[in-house]
Amino acid sequence: MKKRTSSLLFLCLFLISGAFAQIKLGAFIGVHSANVTEKNNLAGWDTAYKPFYSARTGISLGVLADIPIGYKGFYFQPGVNYSAKGRQFFKNYDTSNMVRSDSFYTVNQKNVLQLGYIEIPLNLTYKVNLSSSHKNKFFISAGPYLAFVYSAKMNNQSLLVKRNSNYNFTSGSTDLLVGNAIDKYKTLDYGINEKAGCEFGNVILNLYASQGLSNFYTAPYDGRFKHHVMGASLGIWIGKTQTPPRPPQKIKDADNDGIPDAQDQCPHVPGLAKYNGCPVPDSDADGINDEEDSCKLVKGVEKYNGCPIPDTDNDGIDDEHDSCKLIKGVAKYNGCPVPDTDGDGVDDDHDSCRTVKGMAKYNGCPVPDTDGDGINDEDDRCPTVPGVKENNGCPEISKEIKERLNYVAHNILFATGSTQLTGDSYDNLNELVSILKKDKSLKLEIEGHTDTTGTPEHNMVLSRNRANAVKNYLISSGIAEERITAIGRGQEHPIADNRTKEGMAANRRVELKLTSDK
Repeated sequence: MKKRTSSLLFLCLFLISGAFAQIKLGAFIGVHSANVTEKNNLAGWDTAYKPFYSARTGISLGVLADIPIGYKGFYFQPGVNYSAKGRQFFKNYDTSNMVRSDSFYTVNQKNVLQLGYIEIPLNLTYKVNLSSSHKNKFFISAGPYLAFVYSAKMNNQSLLVKRNSNYNFTSGSTDLLVGNAIDKYKTLDYGINEKAGCEFGNVILNLYASQGLSNFYTAPYDGRFKHHVMGASLGIWIGKTQTPPRPPQKIKDADNDGIPDAQDQCPHVPGLAKYNGCPVPDSDADGINDEEDSCKLVKGVEKYNGCPIPDTDNDGIDDEHDSCKLIKGVAKYNGCPVPDTDGDGVDDDHDSCRTVKGMAKYNGCPVPDTDGDGINDEDDRCPTVPGVKENNGCPEISKEIKERLNYVAHNILFATGSTQLTGDSYDNLNELVSILKKDKSLKLEIEGHTDTTGTPEHNMVLSRNRANAVKNYLISSGIAEERITAIGRGQEHPIADNRTKEGMAANRRVELKLTSDK
């Protein structure tokens, strides 16, 4: 049997080296822990026997080939190797229960099952480069294996005690039978194996494991036996892998724009190389590409090279819809200003009298004349009562009252540089009080005047105080304050010669003006 399996090993090596002369070959050696998983129906197996079985140390050595598959990092790795498998049994016996009359009894016992196999693994391996030089790689590998028995034996060791208490050590080796009959080890075994590790140049370091799938031993009882191995190995590649030349590949260009899909950022839309295979961009999405668009960031129209329609007068109405392109206007009037039909400066949208000139304060209409006396309300002191121009729009005052008023006014006199009324002035003021009380529609305007004694500034204050002196007297006499207005005119309106005593006395006066609300 050994001769036959040896011949098979060398035949496999020859076939691999000959059939794959251009493929990288490697040799390896490893150390592992071999064990047997046993399942049976023996009574007390789990307590009386199973605890005393353990793994044994074995070795593995052989060769393998490295055959690339395509260009994606996958390799087929067949090989041939020798692998030592099996297990061991060791038990110390309790000597306290032994009968001394026996000729001998066993103190401890050790049995080592030693099985040697020629294995043919057929693994698929994937490698990942760890460096840019592709010399250092990480790999994982797995696949089935076939195994042929190369050797089978059992080593026995026992320590015995004889009746005279002398110890006796015995050992021996027994060749085991190979075949398919009871108590024989089967010629063929199979299972799966896996490994992972790294390649550093030509050096291989990896961990490996295998699990048998077949029952390798036919026991005289109902039992199943399968190999289990875990270990590590060191290997070296011999030669160099000759990867077949990569066949020419058809360049993919889905949009037929002459730019390969691998470099085309828009692989399904024809484009240009300068835009990485994409069409000319349209940044403002106005339908005019940037190469023809003079306003790339603002939506426009083709007529103006991608720019918006111009708005010359900046009124928000483009020139194509603006009837007054150079003058700001409004959309309501097609880009023209709001018209001003009567030319009064108030546009028609705000003019209540579009055909008659007016004023903004009156919504484009003329100043009103409420009482219809021909004197507009702004110049009419009695805007609701028809009057005469001579009386500022108020009703005309009778001639008799005017004469009495003029008499009174010329007889209200003041001491020089003073607001003190002269004695005769009070009679005349009382006459004025009588006139005002008799006609409550009358209103009075009092103007104070001075001669040229003193400075103009002083005289202006003095004239105002003189007018207020008259006003205060009238109020104290029962005339409502709102009917009286007091104004100072200073020395600016003399009625006599300030160079004479009489003239100066005449200039120190008040003038009275009556109006009426009737």
